[in-house]
Amino acid sequence: MVTLSVDMMGGDFAPYEQVKGVVSALNKDKELSLILCGDEKVLKSELQKYKYDESRVTFVNTTEIITMEEEPAKAVKTKKDSSIVVAFRMLKEGKADGLVSSGSTGAVLTAGVLSLGRIKGISRPALCPAMPNSRGGVTLLCDCGANLECKPNYLRDFAIMATAYAQSAYGVENPKVGLLNNGTEDHKGLPLQQETNALLRETPCVNYIGNVEGRELMFGDADVVVSDGFTGNIAMKAVEGCGKAVATSMKREFKKNIFTKLRALLVKDIIGGIKNSLDYEKVGGAVLLGLPKVVVKGHGNSKELGFSVCLQLAAEAARKDMVGKIENMVKILKEKEAESANGGENA
Repeated sequence: MVTLSVDMMGGDFAPYEQVKGVVSALNKDKELSLILCGDEKVLKSELQKYKYDESRVTFVNTTEIITMEEEPAKAVKTKKDSSIVVAFRMLKEGKADGLVSSGSTGAVLTAGVLSLGRIKGISRPALCPAMPNSRGGVTLLCDCGANLECKPNYLRDFAIMATAYAQSAYGVENPKVGLLNNGTEDHKGLPLQQETNALLRETPCVNYIGNVEGRELMFGDADVVVSDGFTGNIAMKAVEGCGKAVATSMKREFKKNIFTKLRALLVKDIIGGIKNSLDYEKVGGAVLLGLPKVVVKGHGNSKELGFSVCLQLAAEAARKDMVGKIENMVKILKEKEAESANGGENA
């Protein structure tokens, strides 16, 4: 049985869509138990509307909520009885194997680092969302906003962590890792990309395929794309905006007149299939990699499906020991670095 600590009050539609997502996840996964952190009276009232296994749910009442508008560090330090902070307390105390929240990204990052610290040997935690791709699967983008300014060793750590995540949550045995750049040639990019490119070619446990361009996020062979958080965040939102623009354009064109509306009916199943394959709700949120426990950050506007997928991702990552895989890969890297250093000294 995997137990997750859940922030039920964070997000645009909390706690109502979170409750629906919880019920959906519990009914799909019989080996999942949840600790629901939030207004216990409200949560119990909402849950009474649905059928689920009550024996796999416990409640921890909280009296405060951290909103999206609050300054994250200050809010985490002052609102000790907020649903986010309490959920992380459950995780720190060993009562849960992982955590899920759709609350403030800054608050989740701050609470995670302050309460749990980092995996030994990892320079910085990173946010890693899954993006739908043209192959019918997902491409993991790491980092998408947690670290705006990076060093080459940060990006190397992102590659290691995202590799372990792809193996654990998505079953990709040897994920292909690319570095987001403005060209595929080795000389392309700023000094950060050039140095990172050289470093990744020497990194054990990472199946590095070289520089990849922005189009590779959705239309390429890479399973993982590594980036600094500033560039990654822009790339992610540009892709999301492009998807919305295409959907809006199709809707407008098909509604032009009676003839286009009839054509739309003829290809309704195809349109539905395309929409389905590019639905971000179906890939959940972003995993906060680099912490000693599994933490999944859902979109702030997550609804039932998206929140349920976040819970499933967190449970699977915990079952497949994602954190243990990262720790093992870091150990291999450090051993190689030590061997190289000793070789240099002997020479």
